Amino acid sequence: MGYRIDTNCIHAGYEPKNGEPRVLPIVQSTTYKYDTAKAMGDLFDLKANGFFYTRISNPTVDAVEKKIAVLEGGVGAMLTSSGQAASFISVCNICHSGDHIISSAAIYGGTFNLFNKTLHEMGIDCTFVSPDCTEEELKAAFRANTRCVFAETLSNPSLVVTDIEKFAKAAHAHGVPLIVDNTFPTPINCRPFEFGADIVTHSTTKYMDGHAVQVGGAIVDSGNFNWENGKFPGLTEPDESYHGLVYTKAFGRAAYITKARVHMMRDIGAQASPTNAFLLNLGLETLALRMERHCSNALTVAKYLEKSDKVEWVDYPDLESNKYHALTKKYMPHGTSGVISFGTKGGRSGAIRFMEGLHLASIVTHVADLRTCVLHPASTTHRQLDDKQLAAAGISPNMIRLSVGIENINDILEDIEDALARV
Repeated sequence: MGYRIDTNCIHAGYEPKNGEPRVLPIVQSTTYKYDTAKAMGDLFDLKANGFFYTRISNPTVDAVEKKIAVLEGGVGAMLTSSGQAASFISVCNICHSGDHIISSAAIYGGTFNLFNKTLHEMGIDCTFVSPDCTEEELKAAFRANTRCVFAETLSNPSLVVTDIEKFAKAAHAHGVPLIVDNTFPTPINCRPFEFGADIVTHSTTKYMDGHAVQVGGAIVDSGNFNWENGKFPGLTEPDESYHGLVYTKAFGRAAYITKARVHMMRDIGAQASPTNAFLLNLGLETLALRMERHCSNALTVAKYLEKSDKVEWVDYPDLESNKYHALTKKYMPHGTSGVISFGTKGGRSGAIRFMEGLHLASIVTHVADLRTCVLHPASTTHRQLDDKQLAAAGISPNMIRLSVGIENINDILEDIEDALARV
């Protein structure tokens, strides 16, 4: 029988047999024993399923991958060593030197640098478009060598809500997939495949973990995109490193995620460790509960900030006054996340005074765990961007990214009140 998503947070991916551990165990082993050379050879040739080296697959990691695939509604998933690794592999699995990608400009600063610098140096060009662009403007960004479109469901830190259907429609009209980073809403609050996205990525370091104890990423394949349209030879032409195997023929709907594992992960080695996967799974088990509390706390804080005379603006998509409120109700009707962006009066110095006046909330690089924390994006996560790029990414000098935790809401409000008194 099929379970609902909050039940799957607990039970999906691992079903112990008679006498086996009820809790997913950590299989802390790099290697696995087989009785014959043929059995091992079949694994290396992708003729059989199983574990032979933890860089490619591991029982603990495999169980968590299966859980995340169920939560997103995909045919398969792959854990990576970080969210950055997930973004890199998701694109480079289908893009090569000479190719072109399109990305929303409102994305995490690290992803912007990945596309704008590293991929550019590798010969992959990127055109950044406004997430609010018209269908005509988006269409104009495509080239003959465009191979994917990338966006974030809820951008970090500017909290832009992407019109997934608009981006998916444009991508599919040009025969390329839409890759969506769903880190902030998580599959609890948004399931991009239901709106036309083809690949989903996550920084599992954030809400999926929820306790700030592991760095990780994930790629999930919907299994819905037609890779056999002539634009993706890496998936449709023989791979000589596997004796001429053709991914779309051998693995069908799971061709993309299989190639990501047995080609990209094989050669790049940005694998998740079994212990990190175990810690991630503990977080996933309470994900539905935590997201409910994060969202309710954040909405209360956002409404409080809206009324403060020390605050110039508040950006939280669940507020009725927010420009993305209609899109929020369409794509994330049960809540967005615990992250609020707002600007204090007094510009950059006012923002700094506010942050230094906090006691419960911590100033940290991290975001989206159970503890309330703050960050000044213009001088930290997005400090590499110039003023024009900051504006395009929706970052102002007085912006504060407030990640509302799951503490008692009255304690959070009192801490904010004390800090605002310094502005």
